[in-house]
Amino acid sequence: MRILTRYVLREVTSHALIGAAVFTFVVFMRDLGRLLELVVRNSAPLPSVAEIFFFTLPTALTVTIPMGVLVGILIGLSRLAADSEITAMRASGIGAGTFVKILSIFIGVSWLLALANNVWVAPRSAAALGQLQDKLRTSQASFEIQPRVFYEDFKDYVLYVEDVSTGRGAALWKGVFLADLTNRSVPKVTMAQRGVVLNEGGERLRLHLENGAQYESDPRDPSQNLTSTFQQTDIPLPMPAAQQQRVAQVTPASELPTTELLRLSRSPATSPSQQRTYRIEFHRRLALPTACVVLALVGIPLGLSAKKGGKSTGFVLTIGLVFLYYFLSLAGMSLARQGKIAPGVGLWMGNIVFLVGGLVLLWRAERMPMELGSARDAWNRLKARISREASELVSPRDLSRPPLARRLFNARFPLLLDDLILRDFMVYLGLIIGTFLVLLLVFTFFELLGDIIHNRVPLILVGEYLVNVTPYFLYNTIPISVLLSVLITFGLMQKSNEITAMKATGISIYRAIVPVLVIAAVFSAGLFFFDQFYLPYANMRQDALRNQIKGKPAQTYLRPDRKWIFGERSNIYYYQFFDPDQNRFGNVSVYEFDPKTFEMTRQIYAERAHWSDTVNEWIFERGWERDFQGTAIANFRAFDVSTSPELRETPAYFKKEVKQSQEMNAEELRRYISDLQRSGFDVVRLRVQLQKKFAFPIITFVMAVLAIPFALRTGRRGPVAGVATAIGVAVVYWVIALLFEGLGNTSQLPPFLAAWSPDLIFGLAGGYLILKVPT
Repeated sequence: MRILTRYVLREVTSHALIGAAVFTFVVFMRDLGRLLELVVRNSAPLPSVAEIFFFTLPTALTVTIPMGVLVGILIGLSRLAADSEITAMRASGIGAGTFVKILSIFIGVSWLLALANNVWVAPRSAAALGQLQDKLRTSQASFEIQPRVFYEDFKDYVLYVEDVSTGRGAALWKGVFLADLTNRSVPKVTMAQRGVVLNEGGERLRLHLENGAQYESDPRDPSQNLTSTFQQTDIPLPMPAAQQQRVAQVTPASELPTTELLRLSRSPATSPSQQRTYRIEFHRRLALPTACVVLALVGIPLGLSAKKGGKSTGFVLTIGLVFLYYFLSLAGMSLARQGKIAPGVGLWMGNIVFLVGGLVLLWRAERMPMELGSARDAWNRLKARISREASELVSPRDLSRPPLARRLFNARFPLLLDDLILRDFMVYLGLIIGTFLVLLLVFTFFELLGDIIHNRVPLILVGEYLVNVTPYFLYNTIPISVLLSVLITFGLMQKSNEITAMKATGISIYRAIVPVLVIAAVFSAGLFFFDQFYLPYANMRQDALRNQIKGKPAQTYLRPDRKWIFGERSNIYYYQFFDPDQNRFGNVSVYEFDPKTFEMTRQIYAERAHWSDTVNEWIFERGWERDFQGTAIANFRAFDVSTSPELRETPAYFKKEVKQSQEMNAEELRRYISDLQRSGFDVVRLRVQLQKKFAFPIITFVMAVLAIPFALRTGRRGPVAGVATAIGVAVVYWVIALLFEGLGNTSQLPPFLAAWSPDLIFGLAGGYLILKVPT
């Protein structure tokens, strides 16, 4: 019995570890870019980056541990059932109850690990992560400033930087424009050739400037020269509002220790709504680990019954059960949040339903063994009957002809062998994509859970957001899904000696991989067109819905409220009001400067300004202008009405659209880059994203090429080794891709190389390895 126990536990545990590793990696794909950018920019020491990585891990494990337990039981037992080993065990008198006893060791250890993670590790990691982000926020503020972009997060200050270079611990700025908006009608402007942000301590930063001047106007007498120069000066700045927000807020429930959470949920000093929030979080920490137990109780009888489906049946059941469990849990949480049911009932709803279902299935499996293949067989018989009746209606004389096996394709190419390969490949691809989507959607929900509860977001709005974010997840997971599918497909063929049989009949490996490469190329082309015609609009919608869930104001894509804009030449516009319909400004200032020395050469102020189609110029009313020679006023002139022919920016120039790169197709992004570049804005990141719109879809084909030699080499060790290999390859690819992207974003690599280098590196590696495979 000990041998049998070790054998079953080894089978289940190996699949559970692989499943949990895959799920955790998929979750971390979203955070790798942010972590690697910290490394590339050198804005945080490597130990701090490693801490961020490890502090994020427990939050992901709250979801991935129960899923790993379910995957391990379903796939492990399904594999034993498919090989008739379960039948042999049952014939020797081993019933479902014995399997429960055997797996109780695995279930108990998993439950204890999940419970310790949810109750103790995850809250402390979340709190430590928040403290670390607070510690790094000073250095991060320096790197958040992008060149040629107005930064308005400092209270009463607007900052503009011509160029940014990377230094150790802080960014070095060249060409600094700082406007003090204490008097918003006439800002005090400071311009300097160089600058850097240093830590002042507490909630303040210190801006150190070199070789510059301060320009100030007296509203009562603007002809007075209040300009002063400096070789070095320090200006204290408040911490950006976005970074102060965390300090001002109450500690989130997810970061509180469990004992403190329980105390606050019962404290009379806590408001009823806050008490409910704390109770929901407390029950969530206990209910999620218990999912390991209830999912296992459902998975054991289903895994024992999956005789024909094998591991594919385990995948299908995993997707369905995980979706059902989290749907019930989230529905209960929504009802608890609305006060319709108690938090304990709502958060444990999914566990209760699965506990009852698991006990019923175990009782049935002990007395009346189930056969999951019967439903599939019934469906296949129904389809065959429909096809037979349809053929009788169309061609009755063919009844004497024996039925042929239906092929996926009926053309001369592909062959029957190609059909076989493509069928297996597409089945595994669909299962893997479905699993990844369910995982990402579940984790996204739990990531937004605090905002959903705090902002009382309706469940239907959350569902709409998840529907609209699905295309984005699909676009990003297809390459790794293709990699895994190729590894599993050819790994199983190699293990079952089908590859050897093909070689014996004279079929080359190169010919066998053609259908997979063709379908991977089709997917690459499909991803490109998907990104061109549908994904941008879905991304726009999901961004708007996410802002609603986060409690942010709805974003507008036409920005008439923007106060600062860089002109087509070396000039900066500042205005307090702009009417885009009548093309009118209120309280507008124009600052012209020498781009070489970054000294102001001219300043114009007007109470009003409007565009004249007759003279094709801006008409300024009731204002003044002054010319500078160095820091001295060379000329001052007040006016009632004036024009400036050198200002060529038309009204359309001030109505630019503000979009994210993922909300545009390639042509729209190219025009947007050209438009922003004429305005003097930084477009390096956008150029990298433009190249990625062409480079990223190709990686699907590259992944298929790279996976083939690994599949043929690891096939003898089974698909588990193939999955482990896939994780390793995917991690290496994503790290390299995001690293190159970070180098491109910081102008350390040209955009073309930053986007296409990963494709080139992995494509050449895959081609070389395929040529080394014995054919």
